[in-house]
Amino acid sequence: MSETPPESPRPEPAPDEPASPGTTPDEGVSEQVGTGRAAPETAAVEARREQIPAPAAAPQAAGSGEAGGGTASMPEPPKIPAYATQRPGGQVRQGPPRQGPPSPWGKPPPSVTTRLRAKKAEPVHTGTLWAALATALLGMTLLGDGIGLNLLIVALPASAGAYIAARAAGRRIRPWTAVWAIGGLALLVVPALRDAGWPTFLAMVSALALGSLALHGSRSWLGVFLGSLGVFTSVFESLGWGVRGVRERMSGSRGRYGVVFRSAAVAVVLVIVFGALFASADAAFADLLSDLTPDVSVGDGPWRIFLGLLALVGALAAAYTAAAPVGWDRVIVRPGKARGRLEWALPLVVLNLLFAAFLTIQLTVLLGGYDKVMAETDLSYSEYARQGFWQLLWATVLTLGVIALALRWAPRGGTRDRTLVRCVLGTLCFLTLVVVASALRRMDLYVDAYGLTRLRISVAAVELWLGVILVLIMAAGVFGPRLLPRAVAASAAVGVLVFGLISPDGLIAEQNVQRYRNAHSIDIEYLKGLSADAVPALDTLPEPLRSCALQDIQRTLRGSDEPWYATSWGEARARDILGDWDPGYRALNCRGLSTGDNGDERGVGTDDVYDPYDPY
Repeated sequence: MSETPPESPRPEPAPDEPASPGTTPDEGVSEQVGTGRAAPETAAVEARREQIPAPAAAPQAAGSGEAGGGTASMPEPPKIPAYATQRPGGQVRQGPPRQGPPSPWGKPPPSVTTRLRAKKAEPVHTGTLWAALATALLGMTLLGDGIGLNLLIVALPASAGAYIAARAAGRRIRPWTAVWAIGGLALLVVPALRDAGWPTFLAMVSALALGSLALHGSRSWLGVFLGSLGVFTSVFESLGWGVRGVRERMSGSRGRYGVVFRSAAVAVVLVIVFGALFASADAAFADLLSDLTPDVSVGDGPWRIFLGLLALVGALAAAYTAAAPVGWDRVIVRPGKARGRLEWALPLVVLNLLFAAFLTIQLTVLLGGYDKVMAETDLSYSEYARQGFWQLLWATVLTLGVIALALRWAPRGGTRDRTLVRCVLGTLCFLTLVVVASALRRMDLYVDAYGLTRLRISVAAVELWLGVILVLIMAAGVFGPRLLPRAVAASAAVGVLVFGLISPDGLIAEQNVQRYRNAHSIDIEYLKGLSADAVPALDTLPEPLRSCALQDIQRTLRGSDEPWYATSWGEARARDILGDWDPGYRALNCRGLSTGDNGDERGVGTDDVYDPYDPY
């Protein structure tokens, strides 16, 4: 049998034979994918990668006395001067040389809002881009004529774009999100119903705050406050987000979107040209076209372009916030240091006793009416009511501040501490509610004597809302404070909505007209400055009071020619009531018609007309 010859040992390299070039004993060789062959890289390739000249190969000398006698000699690193390694104390600093300060042209640190965002926004959805474009076009064509139903029309595609962005980011609608969104859109109904500018402005600001809350979904006190303004923090980031989305679609769709835009532009040009020709050929078609389309002129072109850009930026900011909301709830305010029971409760108990003593006197005076006021004080009717209302209003506001600070420093030891906090603060809230009732009673006495004005109804509404906050705080003491921040925000939004729906100018006119019927006292100079919402009530006045009260409103209605989407329901109703009516000679001598209790010109009685310190 033939034996298999023993496997010969693998010869070792000679001492003077260099190892694989470009490798060291510590480095492995890179394996090529799919093969077992090594792919060593030479020192020259490494040198070209590092942009440094390749080191010269060491001369091969047999029997050299270098350690590791088969490797190529590497260049020595540059030596560090002694003065660079010497510290002030004489010690030698170890390690590499210290790097200098970062370059001012480097990448800036992330902003606060960037760190608070839950995640980075996904690429913009195509539906969001179309919704933003629709918002811009509607804003450019509709908002330049005034404020009315058009504000709600512009907000609808912006809301749709935000919804699409949220769905693309994986967010879903929660109950409170639906409450904020529906409430914000409901507030935009106020400009469509009321002609008065001041409730319209409040409704617009509140709608913006609720929309921002719907996008963020905050829960804490600080989160609700910052979340109502948080949409403004997404303006600049949303612009780049939208530009990147447009650029990707224009470059990745082989010109498909470019074709759509060019086709739409050609269609608009054709509609304008042939629409103008048909309008000039037929008067009926011209009237129909003028009623359906906005009246765009060259003079207001820059203003309309600005409104379109503003609508576009707002829609993109809303969509970007919906895709990557800022976590305002992550900004945590640490609770204050808990105080002892005596230290915490003693000041509040003394305050409760002071409230109780004041309210006892108030109830005996106010329940007696005007005769009781005159018997207990030397003040006149208006002076007594005017003197106390503002003080009681500020007392209510300060009490809310005291409650907030008391909750921050309240003892938190256990069940007894919680019971103490609930009893003391609950008593304070109840007594403050009586203060609110006293302030509203004073305002009622003043209005009954001298009429209702915009300032009086506004401060009375604020005082009533503060009372609602006190009730919510008392409810939070029983059921828990988890929903209190959002409940307070919702109460403010409901208050603004109700304030706009009741038509403040119409209510002012109705109260003053009824007061004239009862006491033959009216302030025509003030009533003539109301909006068109007051026309139904003022139209019931006898002549010449009717003509004097309505002449300025009729002049304003005749001077305005707004389209249907920029006309409020209050203005349209006033046009139907007045028609082509002309006050004529009946409004020639209106200054002597205002009568008061003492025949004053403004009809407010006593010396309140010329008092410079009268807040009303």
